[in-house]
Amino acid sequence: MRVEIAYALPDRQLLLALDLAPGTTAAGALAQSGLVQRFAGIDPATAAFGVFGRRVEATQILQPGDRLEIYRPLQADPKEARRERVRRTRAQRGSRR
Repeated sequence: MRVEIAYALPDRQLLLALDLAPGTTAAGALAQSGLVQRFAGIDPATAAFGVFGRRVEATQILQPGDRLEIYRPLQADPKEARRERVRRTRAQRGSRR
């Protein structure tokens, strides 16, 4: 069966087409893709997966035509990052007055 596997870094993206045996899991597809060897940041033990933007477990059995996405860990909590941006903006506005 044919599936795609996607991985993105801030400065580059990779989309591979793979032919896998029926019944292959997300973790199995990652192992067969060679991405772990190409990108030091992927840890197969803790990797997060999605299929077409929907989070799935490593044990998810892939279907023909699926696009498996390998997610990177977040650099910062999105809510906290937004709060910090608001604080900085308010501080800048206050210093201009």
